[in-house]
Amino acid sequence: MPLSDIKTVRRIFITRAFSRQNKKIGLTKAALCNAVSEIAAGLNDGQLGNGIFKKRIALDGRGKRGSVRTLIATRVGSHWFYLFAYKKNDRADISSHEHEALMDLADDLYALDENGLAKALDAGALTEIEHDETNTDG
Repeated sequence: MPLSDIKTVRRIFITRAFSRQNKKIGLTKAALCNAVSEIAAGLNDGQLGNGIFKKRIALDGRGKRGSVRTLIATRVGSHWFYLFAYKKNDRADISSHEHEALMDLADDLYALDENGLAKALDAGALTEIEHDETNTDG
């Protein structure tokens, strides 16, 4: 069953590390929300295991060739966590050490209940992206 068939409200979060990386890159909230919608519809650039998807996001005016690669974790499609971002022309891929660390981070994020999410948001470890469910533009 595609993730898009799961009828739940999508909550999209960015980790502190992703936020720092994105300050240099400049992906918009709308681009991040659109990428989640595309993955939910089955459009992704690969799966790394443990519910982590690779998704290229085009930078404004550059197309996918000058794109950013993002790594997004989700289990049931209702909670989406942006874990990592890098420009395609800066590096080819993540290292095996980074891959293992991201798998562990995804497990930690999946284990958070609503109270745990609230604490992570309050502590600044996560930031929630507010978006309109009826508008896929973010």
